[in-house]
Amino acid sequence: MNKLINVGFGNVVNSNKIIGIISPDAAPIKRMVQVAKDKGLAIDATCGRKTKAVIVTESGHLVLSSLLPETIASRVNQMEG
Repeated sequence: MNKLINVGFGNVVNSNKIIGIISPDAAPIKRMVQVAKDKGLAIDATCGRKTKAVIVTESGHLVLSSLLPETIASRVNQMEG
């Protein structure tokens, strides 16, 4: 069954498809986000705010969120627990 996690501003992601939730501060992650944007695989769910978390999905899409990675991880853990 699909469990949807709120990643901010009413945007949701299927928690069963999440591979990782990472901080966008490191240079390799910034490059990964830029490549995803160029390929059309980046989904911007920040609503114009600063990106604080990058969610990597099974399909290779990156979801950009303005919530902290810890916040998203706790929401995923609450749904599973």
